[in-house]
Amino acid sequence: MAGLLRAALVAARHTGRARMAGRLAVVLAIAAVSACNTGSVLSLQPAVDVGSQTAAVPPYSGLQDSGPQDSGPEYSGMQRLVPSNPYMTAAYPRMDNPMSPAEQMPAAEIDCRKELKRLGVVYTDVAPIHEGQCGIDYPVKVSAIGSVAMKPAATLTCDMAASFAGWTRNELVPSARWRYFSGVKTIHQGSSYSCRRIAGEGVLSEHGKGNALDVMSIELNNGDDIDVRKPGLFAFRTRGFLNNVRADGCQYFTTVLGPGYNYDHRNHFHFDIKNRKNGYRACR
Repeated sequence: MAGLLRAALVAARHTGRARMAGRLAVVLAIAAVSACNTGSVLSLQPAVDVGSQTAAVPPYSGLQDSGPQDSGPEYSGMQRLVPSNPYMTAAYPRMDNPMSPAEQMPAAEIDCRKELKRLGVVYTDVAPIHEGQCGIDYPVKVSAIGSVAMKPAATLTCDMAASFAGWTRNELVPSARWRYFSGVKTIHQGSSYSCRRIAGEGVLSEHGKGNALDVMSIELNNGDDIDVRKPGLFAFRTRGFLNNVRADGCQYFTTVLGPGYNYDHRNHFHFDIKNRKNGYRACR
């Protein structure tokens, strides 16, 4: 092709037809570019990733936390999150392919996940959550503890997930078998990670750190669905069962609150692993 261009220029000098030679050179140059580009025009454009890893989830609008939550005018500006789902707002792009935990996590987190597997916890690692003062560096989403389902799946720190799994296996399930002659099918939780403050105190709730879980009801394999709300006067078996699992929770959690403590906890058990001075525990 270069030879053809030189020939055209030589011919122009000899014939004095520079204008025609110039036009011929332009035509040949275009032909050369076309001959080198065997692909489509689109192949010259950069690829654009429009997959789920970079696309933001539509903004949260309309759903409310069905579990217990703090209220009052001082909290009206706080973001409301659906329990166990911090990705319902556009601020959290969904990370479908998080990096390997072994490559990112400290040794304590890796050891904790080994404990989850030993306890039979079914979980997935999810992307770090950072939302102002709230967040979890290495969250896990727990969907089951052995054969006991968690509905909806709970987003927690690994330490909280391990504490709850130990309580479920060692206290909740044996108590159900003793009182009801049945295994536990499902734990229905009302709130795990949720960015909010403690009502009346203005300090960050343990829910905002992923260190708390609220249990609303316990469904058994025999079909019984045990509501955590204070049972009736003559519901002796239910009362004994709930008293047992509540009292035994103090061996696994630093905070255990439930019906009878105050109005906000009238319909659920609140468990958390808040770190207090001198190892103080609040079990009420």
